[in-house]
Amino acid sequence: MNWAWLGILAVVGMFGATLGVLALGRRLGDYHSARDPEGTKFSPTSVEGAVFGLMGLLIAFTFSGAAARFDQRRQLVVQEANCIGTAWLRLDLLAPTLQPPLRENLRQYTDARIAVFQKLPDLAAANAELARAAKLQNDIWKQAVPACRDAETAPGAPVLVLPALNEMFDMATTRTMSARAHVPREILGMLALLVLASALLMGYEMGKGKSLSWFHASAFVLVITLAIYVILDYEFPRIGMIRIRGFDSVFTELRQSMD
Repeated sequence: MNWAWLGILAVVGMFGATLGVLALGRRLGDYHSARDPEGTKFSPTSVEGAVFGLMGLLIAFTFSGAAARFDQRRQLVVQEANCIGTAWLRLDLLAPTLQPPLRENLRQYTDARIAVFQKLPDLAAANAELARAAKLQNDIWKQAVPACRDAETAPGAPVLVLPALNEMFDMATTRTMSARAHVPREILGMLALLVLASALLMGYEMGKGKSLSWFHASAFVLVITLAIYVILDYEFPRIGMIRIRGFDSVFTELRQSMD
């Protein structure tokens, strides 16, 4: 399944639904005008202003949160690569005979961490790579602890190598959980309802006139749906048009330096 196209289709569906609700609002406005011409002179602008204001506030809130999470994910890519690179360099402090198996496991671990995000949005494949990385973490730690106690290991190795490995593992967890953090579904549902309510009110007001300005109506719906699409694209930077795959080159270069 192409998730990028699925997102586009969802936004197109939202565009059609909003336009349809706007047309429904116009029909309601026409109906009310025909039954009570004098009543149409009264316009509850305070209600409309509150709904439109709340919609704008919610769009700004969700957009800001999505942009912040997008920037955080980019930073975590670099930070995790730096942690792995630091751990790789500090393995030099271990006994020369004990370094090869640890380095090989660290190479495989780096490959697994790269594959986790490259395989998205295939969740089954990504979770399999996560499990492989977790197993390699356990193997690396079990090898590193006795290696730090070896007689040929540098005296300062335990206080340098083990914390570096621990930070590397912690950063992997932080980055994985950051990738799973998204705006709550309830907020997205509330935003969709507010957009439809705003379209209904806008159509109702337009229904009081002689004709509906489809240009203004389409422009309103297009701008709102595009804003929602950008928010969703920010939230899922591995499957949309706005991506962070360019930052993965940091991991690729790191892996190449390990050979």
